[in-house]
Amino acid sequence: MGMAENGQDVIQVYWIMGRSENSQSRVFGVERDRVFTQAADPAKVKDPSLIIYNAMREIRRYFVVSNGAQTDKLIEGISAGNTFLGSLRGLEYEPDAPNFTPRITGICSLDLVGQEDPFFGFHIIRKSVCSGESCDRFFYSYDKIERGFGFCLTTYTGDGNPLPAFVGEPLLMPLVGDIDAVASEYWETLNEQTRVALAVKFISLSGVSQVKVINKFTKVE
Repeated sequence: MGMAENGQDVIQVYWIMGRSENSQSRVFGVERDRVFTQAADPAKVKDPSLIIYNAMREIRRYFVVSNGAQTDKLIEGISAGNTFLGSLRGLEYEPDAPNFTPRITGICSLDLVGQEDPFFGFHIIRKSVCSGESCDRFFYSYDKIERGFGFCLTTYTGDGNPLPAFVGEPLLMPLVGDIDAVASEYWETLNEQTRVALAVKFISLSGVSQVKVINKFTKVE
């Protein structure tokens, strides 16, 4: 998440990767204020519990993106007057042994009290590296992000068995050009063998959003 070069748009970029047939057989759908995963071919989906979810949603002038069910949980929390962190309390990493996929969540607010620039918050919940089944939780917030740049969290840091969880601070990344240029740049950067779908959302400072989606597969009706 970050700021467009024009200084007038917030940008959120979210992509999904897949190694197994179950994870590969997905596309992004768009409906009003949400971007969601759905089966490209329902016959190839063996377990939808962790791969079918709302990836992007918005409420009032809050814009949420995540890699799982916490998208809805955060929207519900904000609707009830809870904070970003308070809304995510009680969540743990995903129960997909042996990888135990981290839950990554981002939020942008355009009207946080006392905040002149858009507020950006990132949260990651991962299996503890030193304490059994417990969680390590990290929160990062940015009062201001420079034009043409954003910060990035990913679930993993490369291949392996099990897959190694993301560690360290969010990565500083370029956000260059309009919505089509940003989508093309990141889609071409992703591993061609494992990339599945990508969504880019441009959000004007007035709160109006537009979405560009690239899907590797076509949905089978």
